[in-house]
Amino acid sequence: MSSASSSRRLILLGSTGSIGVNTLAVVEHLAACGFAKFEVIGIAAGNNAESLREQARKFKVPHVAIAATEHAPVLDSIDHVYAGPDAALQLIEAIARPGDLVVGAMVGSAGVYPTIAAIEHGCDIALANKETLVAAGELVMPLVRKHDVNMLPIDSEHSAIFQCLLSGRSLEEVKRLVITASGGPFRTWDKSRIENATVADALNHPTWDMGPKVTIDSASLMNKAAEVIEAHWLFDLPASKIDAIVHPQSLIHSFVEFVDGSVIAQLGPPDMKTPIQYALTWPHRAEGCSQTMDWASLRQMDFEPVDHDRFGALRLAYRVIESGGTSGAVFNAANEAAVAAFLDEKIGFSTITDLVRDALDAHKPMAVTSMDDVMHADCAAREFVNDRILTPST
Repeated sequence: MSSASSSRRLILLGSTGSIGVNTLAVVEHLAACGFAKFEVIGIAAGNNAESLREQARKFKVPHVAIAATEHAPVLDSIDHVYAGPDAALQLIEAIARPGDLVVGAMVGSAGVYPTIAAIEHGCDIALANKETLVAAGELVMPLVRKHDVNMLPIDSEHSAIFQCLLSGRSLEEVKRLVITASGGPFRTWDKSRIENATVADALNHPTWDMGPKVTIDSASLMNKAAEVIEAHWLFDLPASKIDAIVHPQSLIHSFVEFVDGSVIAQLGPPDMKTPIQYALTWPHRAEGCSQTMDWASLRQMDFEPVDHDRFGALRLAYRVIESGGTSGAVFNAANEAAVAAFLDEKIGFSTITDLVRDALDAHKPMAVTSMDDVMHADCAAREFVNDRILTPST
């Protein structure tokens, strides 16, 4: 975005979720403060048709997509409606053009295809969908380079790293990235108590307000494992240069340690509107709409190493990076299936990580040459997890 008064077309995938709602709040703020105007030309959601309709009305959005076909009649008053499992992809194919900004905030593997399509149409991507890089990073990042588009991270941790790296001249100067984790609701729980955690326990996050899937991932630290894999693809660094640490206050979002011993960190209250706004205004900054740091009340910031005995997910991330190929798709799909089973109270909390590890054990990684390779591994992992749930191993 070249100037404070510029206008840009925006497509928002996952508009009714937490990231989507906050993105639209940022769009309103930027227009109100006179920094920039975004023309929201398309929005997509899974099944929340009522909210989708209200968003389309409020922002005068001409194109909407909904995955749940049965809810499409709620959207009859809108000019262009795309319905079905591939609705978001149809929306991208119909309206995306070079220079558009696409915010990828869909949860799960459903966000991968439309993100790839947007890149191929020459759109910049503001990415919040972890699965795009975890499952298909081997395809996505070469496409980003081929089509010369910008991949702007929305995750607070990757946004922090992105901002810290602006102070360095090259990746050769980076000794390591350190991704921070809140520790989730089970940070102080012992292993036996964690094994007996209920769905309500796992959804009770102490810091962030997120959707169910992301909140469960935070409780298991599977989200941190995914972020390590994402960082590998986003910043083109090996697993040996990516670390994680528990920081319960969630004020420091990540560190970058350089070879000379200097460390640069990005700080801010735990509010997703800040990294969203940075992605929308990059390479500029505008007056923020989030809460700001209250330095006068800040007394301490705590850090703890990750306890791999209680939280085994992080080790799986390094395994995925080293194995490469279809390992990421298996990791992602197995976790999605296991989290869904936990939310349905079919398995215990600790079984989520066990099932992902077992799925990786059972899989022989293959090179990723197309989305067919990704989806084949995805389907196989889901089938493995669901079969294991129906017929537990002895």
